[in-house]
Amino acid sequence: MLTQSAGRWLTALALTMLAMPAIAMEGVGFATPEDGAEVSNPIQVEMEVMGMQVKPAGTMEEGTGHHHLIIDAGPVAKGEVIPADDSHIHFGGGQTSHELSLPPGEHTLTLQFADGEHQSYGPDWSSTITIDVVE
Repeated sequence: MLTQSAGRWLTALALTMLAMPAIAMEGVGFATPEDGAEVSNPIQVEMEVMGMQVKPAGTMEEGTGHHHLIIDAGPVAKGEVIPADDSHIHFGGGQTSHELSLPPGEHTLTLQFADGEHQSYGPDWSSTITIDVVE
């Protein structure tokens, strides 16, 4: 038989364990492709975010932002504006999917979440995978 104190402790532990997945699930990620995938062109990229809402560029609301796909480079430091060039694709319309073509070989894809002014939320709001593009 459990004492009242032990019962309260177990209840608190159970509630803590239930809350942990919600905390651990905050951030961005790729629904597709998977890390280590062998893919061919065109590559379908599906982007996800948990813990914030996707809103178009220009929207400056707490807890919102939009995706950026960085090809063959890592995350952008927190607060820095994400460049707009061939290696940094902006999804300022709030898009969560994109069709991409890359030359054959190994590539890294970094998903970076940023605010309405394209200022990076930093490495905590990024995810990097490696894919192998075959002909």
